[in-house]
Amino acid sequence: AAPVATATKVTAEHAEHLQTAIFAGGCFWCLVEPFDTQPGIISVTSGYTGGTTVNPTYDQVLVGNTGHVEAVAIVYDPAVKSYQDLVATFWQLTDPTDADGQFLDRGPQYQSVIFYTNDTQHAIAEDSKQALIDSNQYDKPIVTKVLAATTFYPAENFHQDFYKKFPKRVKAMDRARHQLQQMQRIRVAGKRLLKLRK
Repeated sequence: AAPVATATKVTAEHAEHLQTAIFAGGCFWCLVEPFDTQPGIISVTSGYTGGTTVNPTYDQVLVGNTGHVEAVAIVYDPAVKSYQDLVATFWQLTDPTDADGQFLDRGPQYQSVIFYTNDTQHAIAEDSKQALIDSNQYDKPIVTKVLAATTFYPAENFHQDFYKKFPKRVKAMDRARHQLQQMQRIRVAGKRLLKLRK
């Protein structure tokens, strides 16, 4: 069964209607705030998933030989926030053409993956990925994986709510990611313009 991050401050009856979305897209420090600040989000937990090492530590995952990626498990209320919206946010935060990491984060532990927890999520993720491919928004192949969720291991407490503990550090990382995204958009636009002129 797919892992579920612990939902807090909800009634037992309400908890039955909650769902979990799991995304990997580079350093998990940068993925928490964009989801955590949206309506309908109950909790966002940083952690590790997709590998074979049981109860991995940050240092083990950082080496890159556990098979795990850094990821976030998002507990949300589907009556308020749809899975489609969460996937759309994920695409905005990541570079789906990068198979070797994300932006300044390099290595297999930083690759982008959508981990689905049920058949509906699987279908939505695949459809969204295909729509992105069909949009020709990027000039390279879309390599983000869509995989069935496996055990999700919450990261150490130090890594939880990192953007609240170290806001300046996270903002600096976000700026760097956004600058790289903007450079990529400019490069793609430039290539398209050259094609039109030929």
